[in-house]
Amino acid sequence: MLVLGVETSCDETSLALVSDEGPILEKTALQEEVHSLFGGVVPELASREHLRLIGPLSEALFSQAGCVPADLDAVAVARGPGLLGSLLVGLGLAKGLCLATGASLVGVNHLHAHLLAAGIGREIPYPALGLLVSGGHTQIWRMDSDFEFALLGRTLDDAAGEAFDKTAKMLNLPYPGGRHIDALGQGVEPDRTLFPRPHLDDPGLDFSFSGLKTAVAEHVRANPGLRLAHMPGSGQGIDPDGVGPGTRLACASLNWAVADTLRIKLTRAIQSRGPFSSLLVAGGVAANSRVRAMAEELADRAGLILLLPPPALCSDNGTMIAHMGLKLARAGYEHDLGLEAVPRGKKIPWDYNLLPLQKKRPSKLPG
Repeated sequence: MLVLGVETSCDETSLALVSDEGPILEKTALQEEVHSLFGGVVPELASREHLRLIGPLSEALFSQAGCVPADLDAVAVARGPGLLGSLLVGLGLAKGLCLATGASLVGVNHLHAHLLAAGIGREIPYPALGLLVSGGHTQIWRMDSDFEFALLGRTLDDAAGEAFDKTAKMLNLPYPGGRHIDALGQGVEPDRTLFPRPHLDDPGLDFSFSGLKTAVAEHVRANPGLRLAHMPGSGQGIDPDGVGPGTRLACASLNWAVADTLRIKLTRAIQSRGPFSSLLVAGGVAANSRVRAMAEELADRAGLILLLPPPALCSDNGTMIAHMGLKLARAGYEHDLGLEAVPRGKKIPWDYNLLPLQKKRPSKLPG
């Protein structure tokens, strides 16, 4: 089976092809330069960029992969959550391809696809404890199969990635700033008392990072020398040796505060919602070195198998959409052309049409 994945939920335009044998090719266009002037994603600009990029990106993908749209068995598309205008661009391409080729249309929950990305190329031992941590979401999930997800905890306000990005803006670091904070904090012993680990007095599994963001803002306000004098361009790297020790200490301490907050909540989930066989960590913040080290230590201590996606699959990408779409299509799940986008803040329904096994379309792959 050959499946195209279409990801346009925020500011990455990403298309990917996968087959039963695994990922084939991915083409991704970033919009960092467009949004860097504003220090965050501007929805209207994001949707316009998707519309400009998605056609040429699709042509390049099929050309380099040596196939044509008529070869597709299914088109998987991120239907939400995300920016509505951006999602609609991806849905437009997906529906057009399905209408033209007869391929099945499979709408994919963007969040679930992130979690399943940790299992690309390997089996996920279920039940699994999943942590999704990104710029827009911080959530804990119980996963009993590829299609059974139960939300155990979520952020009540800001996500962990939001704290990283806003801190980077305060320090005059380039957008998106999470990776720069991670890099500047590496090799520096954190001050474990500098920033709070938020919302730990609540015995539940929900998160709140707004207080942490406020604490960082107060620290930077009291120490204006922490800010870089000149913000490099978004595509430029930062030489850690050229950044003051106070700034690097703040970055290391923030990394630790976030990672330790995640550790405590995950430990509570293991103790109260288990048993689990594996631990999955996904989303953009899953690329953070301190978070990855925390996950390795926690999994080892709890006797869980750890599955971490490679850094390239932590951010939004078409491969994860195609991967989950392939699983859904093989199980007979599809949508009709009335599939709707679901913006952030609304629940994504399980509204698939289930095809009888004898009516599934045969694979178009050779052999």
